[in-house]
Amino acid sequence: MSSTFYNYLDDFSSLSRSMKLEDANIVKFKVAKEFCENKARINSIDFSQDGKSLISSSDDDTIMLYDCEKGIKKREINSKKYGVDLIRYTHANNTAIHTSTKENDTIRYLSLHDNKYLRYFVGHEKRVVTLSMSPADDSFLSGSLDHTIRLWDLKSDKLIGKLATLGPPTANYDPEGLIFAVGDNDVVKLYDSRLYENGPFNTIKLPKPPLANLTWKSLKFSPNGKQILITTNFEELYILDAFSGQPLHKLTIGPKLASPLEHPCEASYSPDSQYILCGSLDGCIHVWSASRGIKITVLKPERPSPEAVQCVMFNPKFMLIASGCSRMSFWIPNTAEDPATYP
Repeated sequence: MSSTFYNYLDDFSSLSRSMKLEDANIVKFKVAKEFCENKARINSIDFSQDGKSLISSSDDDTIMLYDCEKGIKKREINSKKYGVDLIRYTHANNTAIHTSTKENDTIRYLSLHDNKYLRYFVGHEKRVVTLSMSPADDSFLSGSLDHTIRLWDLKSDKLIGKLATLGPPTANYDPEGLIFAVGDNDVVKLYDSRLYENGPFNTIKLPKPPLANLTWKSLKFSPNGKQILITTNFEELYILDAFSGQPLHKLTIGPKLASPLEHPCEASYSPDSQYILCGSLDGCIHVWSASRGIKITVLKPERPSPEAVQCVMFNPKFMLIASGCSRMSFWIPNTAEDPATYP
């Protein structure tokens, strides 16, 4: 598959726009390139806004930078002292924020160009479990096991705002950065980003799950802002209508688990909001129709893997899926036709 990958990327900037993201093509994705430098679980990945770069963080305390145009690893950055998780690009491709897994619960603002920390965001008293950059500006929010959501701005290390939660929260901005959602103990609260001090303008109460120890692990808006996707520690996913709060679909990855996962697999949308992708314990990527709630396909690597696919994300601009276990995999459509970028 390597030659296919490099043919695919011969002229990255002028790829044809003929291929549509539809059921007939989503099933054709195959692993085209693997990177095996990590020595432990990849815990987080993120694409740059232009889709040309990918960043990952790992339990081996390393940050990896990848060039999606050339299909190569660009750089490795060590974070042995503080550890690294929940890595996120800022609006600039040469800076990122990430959480710490060692020493303290500080959020760090990193220059990727010279591997220097630009700022530290101190305040959380327990591990940070959710981190989201605003699409609109330099603000971001974080949520912690200390049962707080905190709002920050990259331009200052001073706390902007703080919200208390009943339990470990999940949170994320909508695609325009105008509102953000906080998931807390089976309740989703929607806040106006500019008037969050006034409290939520909408509260969505979901039915109590049948599993007493089921907890929410992530919350994401679809790119078109119409849905909210919630992942859990039992390989169950829930899709809500972002406006009415009505539950739309429940997605199940595999057989019912007897106990919760320590590291639940991440789920995400395709850029056009048509599909939901999620990693799994079986080393595959499961793909559903977001509108219909039906499983379209299970993307399987050519080499069976005993490792769970922890992270999966669709490139925001190009026909490329990245997934991570202890290896980073790039997936592209396996077709003789010229692949395409998104319009």
